[in-house]
Amino acid sequence: MKRTYHTIDTKGKVNEQELAQFLQKRGQFLLPMVELIEEGRQTVDELIDVAGRKAIEMVLRMSALRMAGPPCQGKQREGEVGWYGSQGGQVYLKERKLAVSKPRLRRRGKGKGKEVSIPAYAAMQDREGLGARMLDLLMRGVTTRQFQGVIPQMADTVGVGKSSVSRETIQAAEKEIEGLLQRRFDDLELLIIYLDGLKIGDHHVISAVGVDVKGRKHVLGVQEGNTENAAVVQDLLVRLVAQGVQPERRMLFVIDGSKALRTAINAVFGAAHPVQRCRLHKLRNVLERVPKDQRHQVASLLRAAWRLGEREGMARIRKMSEWLERDCPAAAASLLEGLEECFTINRLQLPPSLHRCLGTTNLIENPHSGIRRRTNRVGRWRDAGMVRRWVVTSLLATERNFRRIMGYRDLWALQAILRPEINSLSKEEKLG
Repeated sequence: MKRTYHTIDTKGKVNEQELAQFLQKRGQFLLPMVELIEEGRQTVDELIDVAGRKAIEMVLRMSALRMAGPPCQGKQREGEVGWYGSQGGQVYLKERKLAVSKPRLRRRGKGKGKEVSIPAYAAMQDREGLGARMLDLLMRGVTTRQFQGVIPQMADTVGVGKSSVSRETIQAAEKEIEGLLQRRFDDLELLIIYLDGLKIGDHHVISAVGVDVKGRKHVLGVQEGNTENAAVVQDLLVRLVAQGVQPERRMLFVIDGSKALRTAINAVFGAAHPVQRCRLHKLRNVLERVPKDQRHQVASLLRAAWRLGEREGMARIRKMSEWLERDCPAAAASLLEGLEECFTINRLQLPPSLHRCLGTTNLIENPHSGIRRRTNRVGRWRDAGMVRRWVVTSLLATERNFRRIMGYRDLWALQAILRPEINSLSKEEKLG
């Protein structure tokens, strides 16, 4: 049995009017959409996928019908909401603003008539959602100059110029920075804090990422400055303490080779907290000072020494330093600089499963490489605020994909070494 279908050509103004009349006559299926949009439970983009721009205009009309009833000829009763024609408007989608025609309502009464807001239209004015979506696209590698090229083609799309994108994304980024500054860490059982610096333009940025007892990573904070000095790092650590990081809880710090980081840790947290130097940074510094034909051998010997116990490993490296002293004195000096801190995880006798993630600052360098990738198209860094916005939004975008660190199942061993009082209390509770 053949079925009959009502088909409408949507091309051309006449046919668009016919489509609007069709939707109005059969508008019952749009009523749930009206309720969902007015209550904020459905995004405008989902509605676009279902019915398109004309359906949005019908949703606006039906929302107005709820407020004012059907339009009628003649004078309205006093105090009633009445129809007052239509006017152009804009609804905010994820990555663009869409021009629509919306009904205009006024409240009749004494004095000048007052405009009455249409609930569905008010719900579609979420500028914050637009800015957040623009920011997300920029973090994925779309510049403001390329932005118009990636926006889905749709008639009457407006307001997507470069200046508009920049303005919206700056506002969204500032909100993310404010959110990071307002984070609280009072109830977060941190075991490890990674600190590393990044140079962007003429600015240095220090980032801090923490790991809790379950191996989950958390972006703790960012501090920018003109140089990577102890004062900048100290400002960051002081702010972390103010946000709830407790210095009396013994933690392991993993840092690069910067002396400024070590100085700031001692000033804010004290010398009781163990510090592990990044072995990858150390390896790079040594190999840069060794002839190319000897680099493979030196790298193999250095990695082998790090796998040994503290005393034996340090003895091997001192012998390597004596061997390099005559031909490569700079490499020999680099080997001995910060030698004890390179063996902190060996001294703590941590399980080998934790050495890979605790022996380097790769955990924080990987997000930094993402920042470089996202910012390699920025031609000019105007000020520190611009640097801070890019770094914070990039870090937080990376944080959404964070996984637990390698060897997280053995973090109990690190917790028992750093905080033996907690381990003894848990034993007493079990005995009790």
